[in-house]
Amino acid sequence: MDHRLLWEQHCCLPLVPDADIGELARYARPGGAYVSVNVGFSPHSTELVFSLLHTWRRGVEADERLALVDGVADIDAAAASGLIGVAFDLEDSGPLGGRLERVKEFYDLGVRTLLPTYNVRNAAGSGCADAIDEGLTAYGRDLVREMNAVGMVVDGSHCSIRTGLDLAAVTQRPMVYSHSCMRALWDHERNITDDQARACADTGGVIGIAGVGIFLGPNDASVEAMVRHIDYAVNLVGPSHVGVATDYSFDLADLNREMAENPDLFPEMYRRWGPITIMPPEDLLRLEQALSDQGYPPEAITGILGGNFRRVAEQVWR
Repeated sequence: MDHRLLWEQHCCLPLVPDADIGELARYARPGGAYVSVNVGFSPHSTELVFSLLHTWRRGVEADERLALVDGVADIDAAAASGLIGVAFDLEDSGPLGGRLERVKEFYDLGVRTLLPTYNVRNAAGSGCADAIDEGLTAYGRDLVREMNAVGMVVDGSHCSIRTGLDLAAVTQRPMVYSHSCMRALWDHERNITDDQARACADTGGVIGIAGVGIFLGPNDASVEAMVRHIDYAVNLVGPSHVGVATDYSFDLADLNREMAENPDLFPEMYRRWGPITIMPPEDLLRLEQALSDQGYPPEAITGILGGNFRRVAEQVWR
C-alpha cells in the first residue's frame, strides 16, 4: 500500500498547561501525520488559551517525535522526516473576547481553524443545541471576513444549521466541518444536513467525519461506522470533499465527567447514551486499509485520509 499523509483535523488534549504532549505520538505511521489539537472552547478564557498555546508550543518543540508547523510545506517536511506535524484549533469565538485582532494573534501562535459557536448561541451566531436558530450575526460575518483575511479556516462544526449555511454564503475561501457526521444517516443534532454538506463542498471545503460514537450511531465509535458515514458523504458531495477528524479526547473520563456536570453546555443530546465513546488514534490508523477493503480507489483514499484537508490549507493558510 502506498504511504499517504494522515490529517487528523481535530483531537483534544486535557486543557491544562502540563498536558502530556507526547500522547500525540500515537498518530505515528508510515506516510506521516498532521494533527490539529484543540486549545479551548466556550468556557475558556482568552488568558488560558494564550497560556496553552505558549506552553504547548514549547512542549512540541521539545519532543523529538513532533514538529510545529506554520505552513503546508512544514507538514510535508515533517512527514518526510518521520515526524508528526502539529498545529491548533479553537472551538469557539468566545476566547477572542469580541476583539477581531485576536484572530491574527491566535493565528501567529499556530491556530489554523476556528468555529464561531460551540453548541449554544453567542455573539457570533447560533449553535446546534439552540431551540431557535437565528444564524450568523453581523459580528459573526465580520469574524468570517477577518478569518479569510488572516488565513484561518472557517469551521461550521457545533454551529446551527442556519449558521453553517451562512458561513458558506459569507466566506470567500473554502470552509470545513472539521468534525461532524451526516444527519441523514444518523439523526443527531450535532450532525450536518445534506444542504450543509453541499454548501460546504460548493466553497471547495471538506467535511471531516468524526469518530464520536454518538455522532456515528448509538455510541458506535468503530471504524466500520466511520466508513458508513464516509460512504454517505462521498456519494453526496464526492470524494474530494471528505476527510476525517476523530475528536478523540486524551482525557475521555474527564470529558464524560464534565459533560455530566455541565448540562447547559452539553444537553441531553450528548448524554442520552451514557459515557461517550470516541475512536482512538490506533483505530484511526486502520482506516486506510478499511477504505481499501471497501473498494475505494487509491486517489480517493489519499484525499480522504488527508489530501483534501491539505488542499484547503494550501488555499486558505497564509
